[in-house]
Amino acid sequence: MLDFSSLSRCLRTLGLDSWRRSLQPILAHRFSAQGHGDFPRWQKLVAGLPSIDSSPATLNSDTICAGPTDLDPEVQRAIQSSLLGLAPWRKGPFELCGIGIDAEWRSNLKWSRLTDAIAPLAGRNVLDVGCGNGYYALRMRGAGSHCVIGIDPTLLYVMQFFAVQHFINDEAVIVLPLRLHELPESARVFDTTFSMGVLYHQRSSIAHLQQLQGTLRPGGQLVLETIFMPDDKACTRMPGDRYARMRNVWQLPTTAELVTWLARCGFCDIEIVDESVTTVAEQRSTQWMTFESLAAALDPDDPSRTVEGWPAPRRVVVLANAP
Repeated sequence: MLDFSSLSRCLRTLGLDSWRRSLQPILAHRFSAQGHGDFPRWQKLVAGLPSIDSSPATLNSDTICAGPTDLDPEVQRAIQSSLLGLAPWRKGPFELCGIGIDAEWRSNLKWSRLTDAIAPLAGRNVLDVGCGNGYYALRMRGAGSHCVIGIDPTLLYVMQFFAVQHFINDEAVIVLPLRLHELPESARVFDTTFSMGVLYHQRSSIAHLQQLQGTLRPGGQLVLETIFMPDDKACTRMPGDRYARMRNVWQLPTTAELVTWLARCGFCDIEIVDESVTTVAEQRSTQWMTFESLAAALDPDDPSRTVEGWPAPRRVVVLANAP
C-alpha cells in the first residue's frame, strides 16, 4: 500500500535514511489486518480505484481537485461508491474525477486563517502532525513545500489519503499512520512543523510541545492550532468526563497560558495570529460524514456553550520559532 521507494527518497532528502529501518516494521504491522481489522476492506477499495490519465492536480485552491471530470457515468459512480466506503471523511473539501467530497470540516476556512501569517512554505520541508487525510499536507505542497510528511494514528484517514493520492500522484507528500512519539529519534530537520487540532488530545501538553520542538531545525517555525479557554488569566481548565461530547480532551489553556507553555519550552518569537469561534458553518454533518457533529455538541438553548456547560470551542493559531 505504501510506496516505500517514495518514502525513502523523501527521507533521503531530509537526511533521515536511518528512519526507514526503524519505521518499516511498525508500518508493516499498521498496514495489515493485525493493525486494524478493517484494513483488508479499505485496501480493496483503494486498490479497486480505476487507473486513469490524470490531469495536473489543483492543490492551491479551497477545494483540492484531481482527475478528469468527463469519465463514463458508470465509472464515476463506482469511484464515488469506493470513496463513500472510506467514510467518514472529516477533512476536505476534495473533488476527485468530478465527485465532490463535502467533508465534515470545511478545512479551507482554517487554512485561510493562517496561510498569510506563516512563513512562506516555498522550498521548505514540512512535518504535519495529526494530518488526518492529508488535506492540509496537500495545501502545504500546493503552497510550494519541497517535501511534506504527515503523520496520523487513525489508519482510516491514511487510507483516505491513499485514495486521494491515487488521483494526485505527488511523491513529495507522504502520510504515515504514526504518532509523534513514534518517530524514530529527535531529528531537527524540518523547516516548519504543524500541529493543528492535536494539543488538547494530549495527556501532557508540555511533552507534546517539547516533541514538536525536537522536529524543528534551529529557527524553524511551529504552527500550533488548538482550542483555548476565553479568559485573560494564564490558567488551564481540565474537563471532567467530556468536552463538546469528546472524551479525549485533557487540557484547555487560555491563550496567555499557552504562550507561557511555549516560552517555558524554549520557543521564541511567539505570536498569536488568529482567534476564532468554531461554527456549524465550518463543522457539520454531511453525506460524507453522517454522524453527529458540532451542532449536537452545543447547548440548544445557548450555542455559546457546550452541552456540558463549557464555553463553546474557540480556536487559536500561534506561531513560534525553535531556538
